[in-house]
Amino acid sequence: MPDYATLAPSAPWRELRTTRADWDDADPAALESMLVSAHLIRAFEEKVLDLAGQGLVHGPAHSAVGQEGGAVGSAALMRAGDQINGSHRAHHQFLAKSIRYVAPAGLASADDFSPAIRDLAQRSLAEILGLAQGFCRGRGGSMHLRWAEAGNLGTNAIVGGGVPLAAGAAWAHKRAGKGDVAFAYFGDGAVNIGSVLETMNIAAAWKLPLCFFIENNRYAVSTHVEEATAEPRLSARGSAFAIPAWKVDGMDPLAVYLATKEALELMRNGGGPAIIEADVYRYFHQNGPLPGSVFGYRDKVEEAAWRTRDPLDRLASEMEHRQIIGSSGVAALRERALALMADVAAELVEQADGKNRIKPVLWPDEGFRDHGIRGDLSELSGQRTEELETFGGAIDGNAKFIDTVANVMQRRMATDDRIVVMGEDVHRLKGGTNGATRGLAAAFPDRVLGTPISEAAFTGLGGGIAMDGRYLPVVEFMYPDFMWVAADQVFNQIGKARHMFGGDIDVPLVLRTKVAMGTGYGSQHSMDPAGIFATSPGWRIIAPSTPFDYVGLMNSALRCKDPVLVIEHVELYNSTGPAPVDDLDYFIPLGKAKVVRHGTTMTILTYLAMVRPVIEVVERLGVDAEVIDLRSLDRAGLDWQAIDASIRKTGNVLVVEQGARGTSYGGLLAAEIQDRCFDWLDQPVQRVHGGEASPSISKVLEAAACARPADIERGVRQVMADQGRPLG
Repeated sequence: MPDYATLAPSAPWRELRTTRADWDDADPAALESMLVSAHLIRAFEEKVLDLAGQGLVHGPAHSAVGQEGGAVGSAALMRAGDQINGSHRAHHQFLAKSIRYVAPAGLASADDFSPAIRDLAQRSLAEILGLAQGFCRGRGGSMHLRWAEAGNLGTNAIVGGGVPLAAGAAWAHKRAGKGDVAFAYFGDGAVNIGSVLETMNIAAAWKLPLCFFIENNRYAVSTHVEEATAEPRLSARGSAFAIPAWKVDGMDPLAVYLATKEALELMRNGGGPAIIEADVYRYFHQNGPLPGSVFGYRDKVEEAAWRTRDPLDRLASEMEHRQIIGSSGVAALRERALALMADVAAELVEQADGKNRIKPVLWPDEGFRDHGIRGDLSELSGQRTEELETFGGAIDGNAKFIDTVANVMQRRMATDDRIVVMGEDVHRLKGGTNGATRGLAAAFPDRVLGTPISEAAFTGLGGGIAMDGRYLPVVEFMYPDFMWVAADQVFNQIGKARHMFGGDIDVPLVLRTKVAMGTGYGSQHSMDPAGIFATSPGWRIIAPSTPFDYVGLMNSALRCKDPVLVIEHVELYNSTGPAPVDDLDYFIPLGKAKVVRHGTTMTILTYLAMVRPVIEVVERLGVDAEVIDLRSLDRAGLDWQAIDASIRKTGNVLVVEQGARGTSYGGLLAAEIQDRCFDWLDQPVQRVHGGEASPSISKVLEAAACARPADIERGVRQVMADQGRPLG
């Protein structure tokens, strides 16, 4: 029979329970401030439910009535520089952190509410109602609450989606070295999501000052926590990642306060992340003013039992026991909180035809609909721009493309200490798998971060760094197909953030990736991501086809305050072309295409590795075609001035791309051209693209799946034939 040894986790996992002595020793001012905050939050939530019941909340009203203890207990010790984010049920956390920000000295139960508290309540309620004066100007509503000044990074409708973003804020705090921390609030429904667990791992590995605050309210909508996991003590997750964890009664605000105090000491002193699991209970259904028992997934006995443990009552009774406050004082506080919310709501709602309605003047103007999808690129104004033909510096006519990729990043990191590079193996293998980060780890060891294989976590972490604003992340996807693993962070989070949070936040992030068609890496490593990213309006997309263009476009990408996808191609990596010898500081504007061959019979639009073969084909055939290297591929970045001018001249268009038909960029482009340029076209837009299927491993089948010179030739011949000018 084998011997067995019981293994212990590397980090402590403890349940913290308050004692009579803890309550007797607690700071009266801290207890009083928590009580006032809890009553303000309760009154706020009840007003939200009241308005929802009247049909005045358009969309969900995810209240946290009953869960206030976790929010006020954890926020009570935060300082202004600390940051938080949360999930869809986060009014209480948003308010608790914001109250702490506007009243850092605390709140007294007998004092009148300050103008700052009133303004906070009104702007928060206005946001939930979708009004222009809300924190996100009505775009966020109940689920997307952001007030960066107060340390609220933004709450999130995707369950668990904000956790990697909070890790980015925590990384920025660690880098800044001021002792500030980040809190990611989420519930039992998020604990088993991959991006959350990935983030726990990376936070522990990198010792980030991040608290994973789990509000275990036992129900993900109607599914009970014990149905969802075999280990319903959710703080147990810490043992898997060597993260110290505390389990507390979230209906006991002092227990949360004491656990948070210990966690903050750990995080502020460089001890890495912490987990706090607070057992709480939402009194109402997932959404709206009815209890869960109405929907049959829990009963009234259970609900009543939890209500006897109300966190507001617990605080008040303990304070009464110590004679800090009397019952009449508690009642007066309650009435003042309700009156505040009644007054605030009255400023937003009016009566018309005997019914309440939102005051029409408060709605956002419809013209605000698309404002702030992306920035205005004013950050690029005044920069020195160059094109190869007019460049006055020394040129190496045979520079290797991949060397230029590494050289320009070396230059930018040397001149801008905000830049941090992250991705799988970027710090090893002489510059990653292709050499694109060659020399960077040696020169900037603390700013080149080799990540675990966890695209969701490190992409979201990069997004969090970008939204924090102090540092500039450059994230590498080894292959673009991996974007599907991180799709939530790429599209729901990073791509939508600026617009979703009101249109005025910056998201300066560069995402590099390479198209690997022709390398034999098969269907899951070979896609061209342009067509997919072009459907996400928050992203800018560049696709340099020469070393010279790569320098100028990458400089613009790194200066841009929007997220920018930089598409590279393995066929180009080992190619040679003109590149500057020592001047790596010029810019090529985003949204500026380049006519690389002038002509009059047709316009050929292409990009990346297809530019050179297109030129070779038309010159071999002797066709007077105009070839345009698009360079910028997002809808906002298409150079319609150049495209329109060419089409007016030629009347015929051929779009050439290498990749699969299903994820095609050319289909989107062709549709745009048909809409904009129909009157100038002599025939429908023609296209050259790969097959329907993704490239596969077989060398023969892979070649057949991609557009080749023969396909380009067929496309050119077809356009000429449809003009009545067939080629011989």
